[in-house]
Amino acid sequence: MVGIIIVSIYQRINLLQPVLLGVLGGMCLLVAATIWGFSQMEKETMDTVSTLVANIILFGIILSFIIAGMVKKVNVYEAFIEGAKDGFTTAIRVIPYLVAILVAIGVFRASGGMDILISGINWLVELCGGNTDFVAALPTALMKPLSGSGARGMMVDAMTTYGADSFAGRLACIFQGSTDTTFYILAVYFGSVGIRHTRHAVTCGLLADLGGILAAIAVAYFFFA
Repeated sequence: MVGIIIVSIYQRINLLQPVLLGVLGGMCLLVAATIWGFSQMEKETMDTVSTLVANIILFGIILSFIIAGMVKKVNVYEAFIEGAKDGFTTAIRVIPYLVAILVAIGVFRASGGMDILISGINWLVELCGGNTDFVAALPTALMKPLSGSGARGMMVDAMTTYGADSFAGRLACIFQGSTDTTFYILAVYFGSVGIRHTRHAVTCGLLADLGGILAAIAVAYFFFA
């Protein structure tokens, strides 16, 4: 029975491979074309175009919801009001979880735990004979799974201390965009529906964060080292 299930899953994966490869290849080409297009522009032109495109995309998303509601004959305004009511109830329900995670973050930073951890990583990298330039930006990466605002503060601190155009400042900015607020998200979403046993969610989330951190370091060394 197990063998039949495995074969069935394998066959489904094989059927989806062309579709997945096509979607992934198309996305990669779109990103590459976007990067190439912006690299050909002057700074002022790039700022203008990026702002205009962002506004058009945002307006297009809002408009698409309205059009979809009209097509499905759904009263968009009433649906929005009902969703807002549920959102307010959910916000009240998750307040205890948010307080707990924010207090834990405050204690971790005030106790000097972050400084001890960074010093230990720096010592370990030096012991292995590696380059320690990336260590100065690590507080942003380590804080991001806990708090987005805390990671943003660490990023600003890195740019203030080492300079916005320094390797640490640039890497801190890459960290800010390559990882996510894992524990904050788990506290909000699992707490909103009353789930206490998150099973493998924490492990998977932290592994994804680790992959983002390693990729960010590699990209920073490739472009800025």
